[in-house]
Amino acid sequence: MNILYIEDDPMNRRVVRDMLDVAGATMVEAGLAEEGLRRIAAEPFDLVLLDLRMPGMDGFEALRRIRARTDAAGTVPVIVVTADTATDLTERCLALGADDVLFKPVAMDALFDAIGRILARKGGDDLLF
Repeated sequence: MNILYIEDDPMNRRVVRDMLDVAGATMVEAGLAEEGLRRIAAEPFDLVLLDLRMPGMDGFEALRRIRARTDAAGTVPVIVVTADTATDLTERCLALGADDVLFKPVAMDALFDAIGRILARKGGDDLLF
């Protein structure tokens, strides 16, 4: 599984990378939304993990741009990963096209459960999650 994590904090990226390594997934990192969007345009990903609060373009706008694509990249599953605690955040993210929302600090079981739910919806048979 090839996963892109768009997150400005290198420590958060490292923690999630270590979790995904356990499952044998490959994680590509993007420190800013703009970089992540360039990566999505250039290579296929099975899943995108997306932080909401980043310098420059935020995750909300990045999610809008991903979903506005008319190619296969526009349908890539996106899990929002955020420390934001707004009460309507989950509903807002889902309305913009996110597949799931996880709150930081991310627990390995919560991450794997979210990925597993997405794979099940897609009809995937990847038993790693």
